[in-house]
Order: sequence, then C-alpha cells, then structure tokens
Amino acid sequence: QVRLVESGGGLVQAGGSLRLSCTASGSIFRSNDMGWYRRDPGKQRELVAIITSGDNTNYADSVKDRFTISRENAENTVYLQMNSLKPEDTALYYCYAQIAPRLGSGWSEYWGQGTQVTVSS
Repeated sequence: QVRLVESGGGLVQAGGSLRLSCTASGSIFRSNDMGWYRRDPGKQRELVAIITSGDNTNYADSVKDRFTISRENAENTVYLQMNSLKPEDTALYYCYAQIAPRLGSGWSEYWGQGTQVTVSS
C-alpha cells in the first residue's frame, strides 16, 4: 500500500506565503510524476503544478511566477512553495503521485487526502 500525506495548509492573508509538503510512504519502488491539484467547492479539480522524475515542471497559468514546485526523490517528497497568495487561491490542495510499488509493476496513481489553503483578503 502507498499513502500520500500532505501538510502545510492553513489560513494566510493575501500577499502571504505557505509551503505545502507531501510525502509518499509504503511500498515504493520508483516514483514518476508528482504534483498538486486543487478544488474549490462548486468548481472542477484543476492542476496547479506537476514535476517529473527528471525535474521538468509545468504550472497552471494562474500560479506561474508565484508558485514553485520541487521534489526530494530520496524522501519521496514533493513541495509547493506558494508566494503572493490571492483569495482566489483558496481551495483544498491534493497531492498526486505516479508510483511503481514493486520492481516490474506499472505506474499507479495515488492521491492524498487534501490540505486546506484559505487566503483572506
């Protein structure tokens, strides 16, 4: 079993910063893409940022130049540094990872439980 656990969410004023962390644990042979999605009530889930095993990154246009995604492969951890936060960034943020649990197994997708980010105006 693979488990993703997020931390770092909270309440912050507009213009402030937060850093989200997500660590994968359990049966992990290799990890591929890791990233963050978010969902605001009444809206669809959207990609925030993703990072490949080769450290290539992709960001939603709405967060470019404000958010930075990074990863620590040895710790199976992905981070999201969020700066210049806006009220519209308020959402439940989910960690995502593609993981091969065992040698010879294909990639499986895993999701965290979510961490709430609330930005007050």
